[in-house]
This record gives sequence, structure tokens and C-alpha cells, in this order.
Amino acid sequence: MTDPIFSANWLMPCFEEKTSATEFFRPFRLKGAVKSAVLCVSALGVYEARINGEKISWPLAPGWTAYQHRVQYQKYDIAQYLQEENTLSVTVAQGWRMPYGFQGVTPVKTWTTPEISGDEYALIASLHIVYADGSEELLLTDEGWTAKETKYRSCNLYQGDVYDETFEEKTHGVRILEHPKKILVPQEGEIIAEQERLKPIAVIHTPKGETVLDFGQNLTGYLSFSLTVPAGKTLVIDHGEILDRDGNFYNENYRSAKSRIVYTGDGKTRAWKPAFTFYGFRYARLTELPCAFEPDDFTAVVLHSDLERTGYFECSDEKINRLYHNIIWGQKGNFLDVPTDCPQRDERLGWTGDAQVFARCAAYNFNVNRFFRKWLSDMSLEQLSDGRIVQIVPRLDWVSPACGWSDAAVIIPWQMYLLYGDRELLARQYVTVKRWIDYTYEKGEAYIRGKHFGDWLAMDAPDPKSCRGGTDHGFIAYAYRAYATELFIRISRALGMRENETADYEEKLCMTKAAIRAEFFSGGMVTLPTQTAHVLTLQFGLCESAYAQAHADRLAGMIRANGDRLTTGFLGTPYLLHVLTAYGYAELAYTLLFQTKNPSWLYSVERGATTMWEHWDGIREDGSLCGADMNSFNHYAYGAVGDWLYGTVAGIETDEKKPGFEHIRFVPKTTERLAFAKGSVKTKYGVAASEWHREGDTVRYVFTVPNGTTATAEIEDGSHTLGAGTHTFTVKIS
Repeated sequence: MTDPIFSANWLMPCFEEKTSATEFFRPFRLKGAVKSAVLCVSALGVYEARINGEKISWPLAPGWTAYQHRVQYQKYDIAQYLQEENTLSVTVAQGWRMPYGFQGVTPVKTWTTPEISGDEYALIASLHIVYADGSEELLLTDEGWTAKETKYRSCNLYQGDVYDETFEEKTHGVRILEHPKKILVPQEGEIIAEQERLKPIAVIHTPKGETVLDFGQNLTGYLSFSLTVPAGKTLVIDHGEILDRDGNFYNENYRSAKSRIVYTGDGKTRAWKPAFTFYGFRYARLTELPCAFEPDDFTAVVLHSDLERTGYFECSDEKINRLYHNIIWGQKGNFLDVPTDCPQRDERLGWTGDAQVFARCAAYNFNVNRFFRKWLSDMSLEQLSDGRIVQIVPRLDWVSPACGWSDAAVIIPWQMYLLYGDRELLARQYVTVKRWIDYTYEKGEAYIRGKHFGDWLAMDAPDPKSCRGGTDHGFIAYAYRAYATELFIRISRALGMRENETADYEEKLCMTKAAIRAEFFSGGMVTLPTQTAHVLTLQFGLCESAYAQAHADRLAGMIRANGDRLTTGFLGTPYLLHVLTAYGYAELAYTLLFQTKNPSWLYSVERGATTMWEHWDGIREDGSLCGADMNSFNHYAYGAVGDWLYGTVAGIETDEKKPGFEHIRFVPKTTERLAFAKGSVKTKYGVAASEWHREGDTVRYVFTVPNGTTATAEIEDGSHTLGAGTHTFTVKIS
């Protein structure tokens, strides 16, 4: 049965919305006792639905999709909220439907259509009531509704909120918008929800004389407060991630995003929080404070997609535990309906490269299968007719593909298959994957030599001002094409296709490797002098097997020559520790993990980070910043190391032949630098867990295998086949 929302009308107010919010409402009277009442709602923009003043919707609904192709709608059972006389109201604001522009780029209106411009918004809703006597009533958005200007004088994802308690709300009529209803689809992704609530851990009076609240954690969400602001007086709050080296409030790295609350009081004590935007922050500056306050008057509300936590990791080193904490909070802050790059500056976009390098770690930490299914649906819809995968999903007007970014179309479905055993997702995304692979071959050299991001933010860039690392972009493009082709072949086999059906791609894979070796290899060895070139060579199997160990040995030498430090960027770093471990350098991998000098994972930890940084050296050793133009302190890409913590330190690994942890591979690598390490992952069969305790030359292992699965444990005394239950081994090590 088709939901009645398809019989409703898109409504717009009969006044210019600009960046304000509009409340649409309709009173109605019940005709008798109610058996059921289901409200369907969506918006071009974001909405907040209320019945008799009580909020019944989720934050930032209907979420962010490829609006020109589809818009989600939500269904709410509201029978418990109804009384004899009722008012249904839905307040709508721009949300993600706004002109995007950052770093001086001219704003683009991707979602402009003949019916509605990119900075306007509209509502559609239906209420289906079934009475106890079997009769039914259907209320639809139509010209019988009323629109009201609200106290939200402006609410913008980048600029923040301007709210005026003294504003006299005026009512207006509505007009029907002739916009397609076929774009409406039921909720596919995870809902967004308020999660934790944090109180200030300190009130700071800075050297500049400003008052700043410190919530102790960089987060995504918004402030809630209860204050008595005098009538006509204005409270101004600015948000920031860090304090500068002098201890002053700093948010220049937000660029053009004001990220500000401007609240005008009416003399009454009011509890207030934003409804149509979000902020990325740890610190809140009370820039204008016209009233007295107590720290407890303010609360930071953490907002992110409502994901089930599935993974846990802990070890005996508190710095590593803090790193893991930062990885978790980096994911929380950036998994807000789409996997964003950062939650604070004038960007907050679904960059594909960031998502693909972190996807495996993300799937250990939380159940992200439904989250990524929804985002991959939009990726397929955004794919261009020639097969190109855009860099940002949902996209702007940029359509140039980039290696390691566009390859998210292949890598993420494969990782969801390994972690969840989701063959249906592979099948659904198969055409998208194939079209992307075909594009990279059809365009040939034009693609390989095209504009790529390369090993983004690597420390070996020839020009220290460049964000693009020192590894040749053509080499990386070839490498990722080889990897994506190999994964496509694996995907095809997982879906039951025979070898003869993938023979053409086997040939293309051989051709790609031959081209790499012809241009970038000599004497069986890659000639590029970067760590990332060697990492990708090994991880993607680009060299002949006889030369693999020699590449690993050279990589280890490069790391040691650099003071036991890495130089890799976004594309090399996720595989670095895995490659070292695979070729006998597990202790060197641990050395990199424990490194505290820049660049390293613990460098930011030692400087008080509570999330992952975009740059290895976002804050330099002297306390200065590497820049304001692109310097996020909540950027999860380098948190990809978390999958090594789960898969190698704790040792919980997937098995491609039996994905989704149907068969578990326990492959922990211990080190004398840790007294213990333990991890667990909730699978569809139950919790798989691994822990080890090391004392002197003895290690005690404990492995937990859920019912319905099997496992093998590879430890110092050999391989062990394990059935369901808990298994303990004590072994001597040399």
C-alpha cells in the first residue's frame, strides 16, 4: 500500500523565507476514539514536527540525500499524543539545502530546479487516522494550512542561529509547490539522535579577558542553556575547537563559518537549544553576556547518527587508550547522516576519500552497515552517465574523479561484505562498481594523468605549502585502479560469477600492473623514494612476489632513517602498519604506534587532542598552528589505524571465505611494551573477543567464539581450531 504522503502537496509560505525557519500548522478535531494515527513527514530542508506542542520528530530530519534524485520521509506513530482538540505543526528550515561555498569558492546551488531554488525550503506531510469504529480520516498538506514566521530569524548550518524571543510571530497563507513527489522514499539510513550530554569542566578567563566554557571534549552537536536574558538584550556565543598557544579562544580555522548563536531574550527564564543546525566545538566563548550564569546553566548535547556501538578496545598504555578514545569520538563527530570530513568549518561534506580509508575501522567500532547503505545509494544516484564517481556525496557541482576518493565506490561495499557478510549490498552496488572500473579504463591515460589529490597531507611533499604528498599521482592512480579491479573480481566471485566471466578484468589487472612496472619500477623494485609508494606496492600486490620482502625491508629502512617516523598521508597511512606486520616488522609497527614525535598518532594525544586531527602537525611543537585555511581538529581519516588495533593488537580479523565473522581469525601480535590488550566485536552471531596478558616470557591468551561460528587462533605455539565458547592458552615466547 502506498503511503498517503504521495497524495499530499508540497507547501511553501507566502513570504520570503531567506534563512529563517517557518512553522506550518493545522488544527484538527478528533471524531472519536483513535485506533491508530500515523504521521508521514518530509521536507526540502530540515523539519521539526510537533503535536500539541510536543516534539515527535528526530533531529535534522529528513536527513541529507541526493536531493535532485530522492528525499527521505519519516513515519511516526502519534496516537498517544492526540486529544480531542489538536494542532499539528511542522517547522521547516534550510538545513543542508543551501548554497555551498568555502575557501573562497563561489557558492553553488546544486539543488536548484525550475520549481525551487537551492536556498528555499518546503514541507509535505500526511496524517492517517483510523478510528476505533473502523472509519478513517486523512489530513494532507494543502492550502488549508497556515504558515507562521518564527523567532528563528536565521538558522544556517555554517553561520549558526539567530533567535529573538521578542519577535512578533506573524501568520501567513501557504502556496502549493509543483515539485515532484516521486523523489520521496521511505527512511533508509540511520536516524540522527541526541546522544550524550556534557557539562563544562571549566570556566576559563582568557588572557584577552574573555569568558570561555570548556566542555573537555571536541564534539558535534549544540549548546543547550537555561538563562534569564533581559528583554531586548542579546547573548552571543561563539564555538571553537582549541585555545591558541597563549590560552585564548580560537576559531579562525572555521574559515567563513561564523558558527555562532545570537539569542535575544525577553526577560523570562528560558530553556533553549538549536533545532536546525549543528556545531563542531569543545569551547564556547560567551562573547556577549548580558546576564549572570552558573556553569551548570549550559550543556553540550552530542549529536550523531544513532549507531549501535559494536567494538571495544583497551590496553595497558593510557596514551594508546586515549588514541582509541579519539578515534571513537572522531567517528561520532563525523557520522551525522553522511560521513563528513569535519563538522565545524564551512565544509562538512561527504568526502569519499575520508570515508573509504576509515570504513573498515568504522565497521569495527559501530554497526555502520545501514549507515553506509544509505550513503552508497546516493553515490549510485550521483554517478555520472559515463561512470564517474564524484568526490563528494551528496555532490556539489564538482564532478572530477580522483583516485582513492572515487574508489570508495568499490572499497566500502567490499569492507561491508567482509565485516557484515552483506552479499545483497555487493549485488546492489555491482553496476555502480563496474561502471566506475570501466570508466578508469575507457579514459585510460586521461584518467591516470588527471587531477588527483594524491597522498593527501603526507609529510613528504616537495613543497611544504602543498597538501599533496610526494608520491607520484600517476603511480597512485595506477595503484588504486589495480586495487579496485582486483576487488571487483573478488566481488564478482563472491556473487557466484565464474572465472570466464571476469577474464577480461583479470587481463586489465595484469595490464595495469605491467604499466606500473614499466614506468615506476627498475630491477623489480619501485623507483619512487616514498614510504607510501612502498606501502601501496605491497598492500596492492604491485610488485612480483619475489621482490615483496625487499620492498618491506626498504620501507623499514626508510622509516628508521626518518627517526622511526612515518611520512605517509591519507592514502598511505591506513595500510602502513598492516604492511609492516605482514612482512615481519610488527615491532617496528609498534614503534610507529608508540612514537610521540611529529608526525605520529600520539603527537596529538600528548597535546591534549580529544579527536583525530586533519594534519599530523595541526599544532606545532612551539604551540603555533600549521595554518587556519585547512586545519580541522576533528577529522577522522588518520583514525583508520583503529582497524590495526582491533585486527593486530587485539587480533580479531575477518575471513574473506567466510565473511561477517562466520569464521574468525584470531591473529594477535604481542609486544613487551604492553602488559595486556583486549578487544571485542559484536557480530551477528554474538560477541567475538580476544585478549592477551604478557608477563616476562609468558603470554596468556583468552579467545571468545560466539555460537554459530568457528575460529582459528594463530599464536606462538601454532594454529588452533576453536569452536564456540571461551578458550585460554598460555605460551612461552622467546
